[in-house]
Amino acid sequence: MKTSLVLEGGAKRGIYTAGVLDVLLENGIMTDGVLGVSAGAIHGCSYVARQAGRSIRYNLKYGNDYRFMSFRSLLLSGNMVDTQFCYHDLPEKLDPFDNEIFTHSKTKFYAVCSNVETGCPEYVLCRDMFKDIDFLRASASMPFVSQIVEAGGMKLLDGGITDSIPLQAAFKLGYERNIVIQTRPAGYRKKPAHTGWLAKLFYGKYPKFVSAIKTRHLMYNRELDEIEQMRDDGRILVIRPSRLVKIGKMEQNPAVVKEMYELGRYDAEAALESVKKFLKRGENEKS
Repeated sequence: MKTSLVLEGGAKRGIYTAGVLDVLLENGIMTDGVLGVSAGAIHGCSYVARQAGRSIRYNLKYGNDYRFMSFRSLLLSGNMVDTQFCYHDLPEKLDPFDNEIFTHSKTKFYAVCSNVETGCPEYVLCRDMFKDIDFLRASASMPFVSQIVEAGGMKLLDGGITDSIPLQAAFKLGYERNIVIQTRPAGYRKKPAHTGWLAKLFYGKYPKFVSAIKTRHLMYNRELDEIEQMRDDGRILVIRPSRLVKIGKMEQNPAVVKEMYELGRYDAEAALESVKKFLKRGENEKS
């Protein structure tokens, strides 16, 4: 049975996922596929490149640089996250991404994006991160504070708007043993955002995307219900924060970022034996 990691987003909250992934890497645990949404995609590609520690390293070193994520960047560049700094300077020079390992990895990596014109998710298979960097950027481009990314003949934004936790997509892609990494504790439910008027103002030319923004909470909570049911049935394994860490979407405090990362490591280490058994059952069923 093919295995995958399904990685939820969450802006700075996603550093939790980086902690989980680093523990998996350190224990030699690689899956056949990775489906990453937004911050999940950002950290998931370093997992495929087998670069444990990279995400937390550059987050702590550059997290307070205004180009990393800030309203100043939004005013100067039109994007909350500066494109040149985060998607070129960082991976190409400042903290080099191992694209050689990534391109030759047996683990397939999918960046989940939202198609602005159709209002539907796109699951983009990325084979070369330097060539496919715009799909990664699109997956993490939050509405209202990011410019629409044009890539692959599509207009794209944050994958979390149309498929926040792409577990069903993983099954459809042929992954039968799936580990879901969430960035919210158990019991969380998303409330209506009441940004419909803003969505219409920004994206009035794309009514299907406006509708997706308005109904995102319904999609997200439905996915949470499905995850709980499949988790209870033993069909999937879930790793999520064991306690609440108050961390903002644009968290500037490195101590809070480190705390969230360390919680991811703690929860992954606690789940390590369960992960090994879960994946081993898949190998036994395959044979």
